[in-house]
Amino acid sequence: MMDVRLCDSELFIRHDPLSSPSSQTATLRPYLNAVRATLQAALCLENFSSQVVERHNKPEVEVRSSKELLLQPVIISRNEKEKVLIEGSINSVRVSIAVKQADEIEKILCHKFMRFMMMRAENFFILRRKPVEGYDISFLITNFHTEQMYKHKLVDFVIHFMEEIDKEISEMKLSVNARARIVAEEFLKNVSGTLYVKLVFI
Repeated sequence: MMDVRLCDSELFIRHDPLSSPSSQTATLRPYLNAVRATLQAALCLENFSSQVVERHNKPEVEVRSSKELLLQPVIISRNEKEKVLIEGSINSVRVSIAVKQADEIEKILCHKFMRFMMMRAENFFILRRKPVEGYDISFLITNFHTEQMYKHKLVDFVIHFMEEIDKEISEMKLSVNARARIVAEEFLKNVSGTLYVKLVFI
């Protein structure tokens, strides 16, 4: 299995709380460019019937019945927690994404969000209902998708998803923290009021 990494100065960026969103996007760009270039190369698909079962046409990247039809899997990693696995074959490509999850809250939010999407996989056409083990979400692109849709639009969709997923999880985390703060304040107000009443009557 091939492991593609860009140099440390480009990808392994230390977290700076004072950095602006634009600078964070700039550090993400080399990672996304590497994914885009690999996807464009992998999406050279053609219609290919099964060599094992007559009159069957299945995604070879899924069934894996003929090793000679499979390409070398490629892992593009930004760091230990953010990576993309691209598995290619003659008639299909499977893209699996591991999303950054810094703490337990982000893990829960990511799991719930991905589960919400995968339950509606038929609306996304290329989304798998179950991700590859070790990854959070997987897409399956077949030759039928590339025949019915623009290839560059499929690549744009995957890249856009990778750009937006971190923002969505960060916004949900901020919302959860804000609601938790309000609940805690109201709880402490009630507790302090109850204690005050008890002290007055004592």
